[in-house]
Amino acid sequence: MIENRDRLATTDARDLTLECLEAGIAAGHPRRVIREAVSLEGRDRLRVADGTGNLAQYDLTQYDEIIVLGGGNAAAHVAAALEDVIGDRIGGGVVVTDDPAETDRVAVLEGDHPVPSQRGVESTRELLAAADAADERTLVLAAITGGGSALVSAPAGDVSLEDLQLTTDALLESGADISEINAVRKHCSALKGGQLARRVAPATVVSLLLSDVVGNDPSVIASGPTVPDGSTFADAIAVFERYEIDVPEAVVDRLERGAAGEIPETPDADDPVFETVETYVVADGTTVLEAAREVALERGYEPLVLSSRVRGEAREAATTHVAIAEEVLATGVPLSPPAVLLSGGETTVTVAGDGTGGPNQEFATSAAIELVDGRSLEGEITVAAVDTDGIDGATDAAGALVDGTTVEDRETARTALRNNDVSPYLAERGELIRTGATGTNLNDLRVVVVETKATDGD
Repeated sequence: MIENRDRLATTDARDLTLECLEAGIAAGHPRRVIREAVSLEGRDRLRVADGTGNLAQYDLTQYDEIIVLGGGNAAAHVAAALEDVIGDRIGGGVVVTDDPAETDRVAVLEGDHPVPSQRGVESTRELLAAADAADERTLVLAAITGGGSALVSAPAGDVSLEDLQLTTDALLESGADISEINAVRKHCSALKGGQLARRVAPATVVSLLLSDVVGNDPSVIASGPTVPDGSTFADAIAVFERYEIDVPEAVVDRLERGAAGEIPETPDADDPVFETVETYVVADGTTVLEAAREVALERGYEPLVLSSRVRGEAREAATTHVAIAEEVLATGVPLSPPAVLLSGGETTVTVAGDGTGGPNQEFATSAAIELVDGRSLEGEITVAAVDTDGIDGATDAAGALVDGTTVEDRETARTALRNNDVSPYLAERGELIRTGATGTNLNDLRVVVVETKATDGD
């Protein structure tokens, strides 16, 4: 899975770190997740279970057609997995993604991420056409994964694709969190914020969500195309004001008209379109963390999941992670080495420079700077951070792996951080982790291996 694994795995700690990453990413792959969550009982009864034990059954004889609709980085893999489980009962459908997979019945169309594109708009038109053809005898399996907000793009009203692109760029560079970004996206779209559910009504909708957001709020995952939206036009305007973002006039005009009541709000929980919609979060960041934790146990390390909800500035989160690792070495609190600290969530970057990188690469660089000061401790700390979809920011790297040997000149590393240009810095040191598109998109995964100098890692 990790293309440059041999180059990175130069110590036992690094090898363990990479093994934890690979196990986590593999555990979250849609083929494994769907196989565990969706099954057929006989030929006519569909069973769906989420990670909390909720179970539902659907009598397929009540439907004339079963289709798959959706989008996101992993949506094609979800569609392929559903075909594996349900087979020829699926009559068609459309998913939009940037990571295609081979399917027999569902059309896999391409878009772009993290900024929407023309081909994404064209693909989404076909998705909406398929949605409009659904009726009360249609069962819609909605494949919704992270990345859908950008990939599935349907500009609303007078908002153009260029307007969306400029707005998306400004939001991504502002430091706004995903809930805030998606509040804007929903109100500039003809599909997000429950509006896909409105298009397919009165069809029955089974939404299968693979969550890449902290807290698993279904309305935030891919901007919630099939679930109620609690955000408003006024909330979207507040995001621009909070982060002092300049956006195109057409976007401002639409949001202000919506706030004034001139444009209908996105459907909320009281809207009757949701009477035939059920939503299941079938995988999330915990799925990834538990798999990584099992690897650590098997290798004889004491694992601790710090949190599945880490957020905020990446470089600041890194400082905290290293501080906890140093405490483990110095005092054996909150656990004794050899240990593996794990965390998930989604950190952000407030962009001030014009370089290349991503949140996980900034996390790793910041951690590496801190590790220089920890060299006097009687132990070693190894840190890795990746985006589980294999794409950190807008780069071709998933993230990076660092230890106390990565940084030789702290000022050079700090300059790379200040300029938001850590990707070239890490590439020069051979510390970037490259996986290509993984098919998994369940948020970030961070692994911190802590061992005393006497630990052999076995």
